[in-house]
Amino acid sequence: MPNIVRPESAPEQQAARVSRRWPLVSGGMAVLLVAALGAIIAYRDNNLPFSFDLAFLGELVEHRSPFWTVPALVMNNIGAGIIGVFIVPIAISLLFLLFRMKWAALYFLIATIVSAGLVQLLKNTFDRPRPEDILVTADPGSFPSGHTANAATMAVVLALVLRRVWIWAAGTIYTVIMLLSRTYLGAHWLSDTIGGLVLGSAVAVIVWAPLAHRLLIEREGRIGPVKPIVTESAATR
Repeated sequence: MPNIVRPESAPEQQAARVSRRWPLVSGGMAVLLVAALGAIIAYRDNNLPFSFDLAFLGELVEHRSPFWTVPALVMNNIGAGIIGVFIVPIAISLLFLLFRMKWAALYFLIATIVSAGLVQLLKNTFDRPRPEDILVTADPGSFPSGHTANAATMAVVLALVLRRVWIWAAGTIYTVIMLLSRTYLGAHWLSDTIGGLVLGSAVAVIVWAPLAHRLLIEREGRIGPVKPIVTESAATR
């Protein structure tokens, strides 16, 4: 009796193609992204903020109140410092290990470290001044926002590993709230947070590319198969 080979599911086939093709593509895109962000910063006289930076910050400063300041300060503590740099990443990694998802834990740690490293590299390279109307103590270098980059990296990593719509939604909401809180506190210009959002998301995708197939196999083994979306017309053929 001939051996019957189980055909790969659509997500498996997609992940296999990604793992073979995307490292070079995503790496090239990352280089172009860094070059583009660097050019934007370099060609601004004395790193002056854009007009939309001034307008957005001015609008938020005008509406400052204890009702908004308290949650913004909470986000400030969650996104960096001991909580954001150590406690949250270690807790998420331990949860992955608890569910025997070692590749997911490795992916999350690598993406987090690379994202933070690139943020510090860009901050030290461009040394963009922070807004003067700042409510918190922050290190030098405004571009890009490390809080926002960290939030975006975490959101995209969790969404790519767990593959749930609600995780994509929760991650998006969390990242947007972090973005707004950083500008509200005067810690960053809007363009800083957009740069952090793009950088953090890009790092998550770049690190995911060579691990995509392993992550999918591991996820299906621990959580269950990913159900492909089948349209009604395709199902009735």
